[in-house]
Amino acid sequence: MSIKENLLNIKSTLPEHVTLVAVSKTKPVSDIMEVYHTGHKVFGENKIQDMVEKYEIMPKDIEWHMIGHVQRNKVKYMASFVSLIHGVDSFKLLEEINRQALKHNRVIDCLIQIKIASEDSKFGIMPQVAKDIIQSRDFSDLKNIKIVGLMGMATFTHDNRQVEKEFKLLKSTFENLKTIKTENCELQTISMGMSGDYKLAIECGSTMIRIGSSIFGARNYS
Repeated sequence: MSIKENLLNIKSTLPEHVTLVAVSKTKPVSDIMEVYHTGHKVFGENKIQDMVEKYEIMPKDIEWHMIGHVQRNKVKYMASFVSLIHGVDSFKLLEEINRQALKHNRVIDCLIQIKIASEDSKFGIMPQVAKDIIQSRDFSDLKNIKIVGLMGMATFTHDNRQVEKEFKLLKSTFENLKTIKTENCELQTISMGMSGDYKLAIECGSTMIRIGSSIFGARNYS
């Protein structure tokens, strides 16, 4: 099946309220343009440098999502154009995104990454820490960011019950924090689910899924 067929197949199964982020990391521009020409314009990259390079040569109506772990010293490279930053896992990172957004006279949308997996390698913060951040006075001073939702990554396992439990934890955290509405925080998005588990994620309340290999084929990291 072609990239285009893969994409249209997946999209035909998605509920209307679910946004598909086509994860284009490690993929050449020609492959990404194949997806773009179907009318799909939301792409996710996990390295800022790669995203910047693609942004510079690709059409400017693309929505670029930063889905990987973000180093504070690299925020400045994407601050002028990034649409959504998924993996925000500290107040210091929020401060830096705010600082760089201000330079470009923008408000940058962010998702707080909640740690839902049992694996140590997954980034994210605990639900209570997220709550403390968005209720703090320092947070209310950040006028150039907006928290629009939560993101989480489930444990890499074949045990669907565990994955489901973790997805439900993110959903319940979202419901709990959704009641906190401020000028720079209004939760609407739950970003969870990838190629292997997105159907389960949607069942558990996901409104945004990140899919790469099921669209583009297996990745080549060489």
